[in-house]
Amino acid sequence: MKQNNDVLLMPAVMFAFLKGLPLIFLSITFLLLSWWLSPYFILFSLAVCGAAWYRILYIRSFKYLITTEYIRITRGIFFKQIDQTEMFRVKDFIITQSFVLQLFKLMNLTLISTDHSNQIINLQGIPESNIVDTIRDRVQEARHHNNIYELN
Repeated sequence: MKQNNDVLLMPAVMFAFLKGLPLIFLSITFLLLSWWLSPYFILFSLAVCGAAWYRILYIRSFKYLITTEYIRITRGIFFKQIDQTEMFRVKDFIITQSFVLQLFKLMNLTLISTDHSNQIINLQGIPESNIVDTIRDRVQEARHHNNIYELN
């Protein structure tokens, strides 16, 4: 159930492709070996190519739903896994961008929470945006709504 003020994020296609690129290169290497040495290397090439496609599709299956009350992470192709953390439990934000992610205007966002089952929430390969400000505002709103005050 998605409302108007909910934010749905997914890893970018380029991020998924970059994560599958080593397997694609390995598949091409096996293909070249089948041409030079033995045609049986084509089987290895097809298997590694299938693994690359699965990895790309798996990364693209991640969905990050950010509402005013919780953050829900859904992942999986054949078997779905859904993790949910209440918004008021989020404590800290960390944005990391490698050089490659900066080239494609992507970022990895790490949320640190007080939830025992989801202490670290990773949102990988999402487009650069002001989502941290949105999450910060929603955390403050959720804490105020639930009368939760942080003591240091």
